Amino acid sequence: MSEEVLFEVEKKMSNSEIAKNLRDIAEKIESNEEINLKSGNQSVNLRTDRPAEFEIKVEQEGDEESLELEIEWKKDLAKDFEIK
Repeated sequence: MSEEVLFEVEKKMSNSEIAKNLRDIAEKIESNEEINLKSGNQSVNLRTDRPAEFEIKVEQEGDEESLELEIEWKKDLAKDFEIK
């Protein structure tokens, strides 16, 4: 299957702004609330009430280090549609 990017934003932020965004997302995940992301004319809503896979990756390229956090939720069709 091909990958479709639904939302993407990259901008410089202070460490406290980054931490606040991560806390806000973590609180939504912890309480199984929908995450609503919006930037300019882009927006996406993510359901968090499903099991997820969590990946942490640290990379180094030249004099830069990066930390990547990835959360994958599988679409749970059985939960969305009930067959009787």
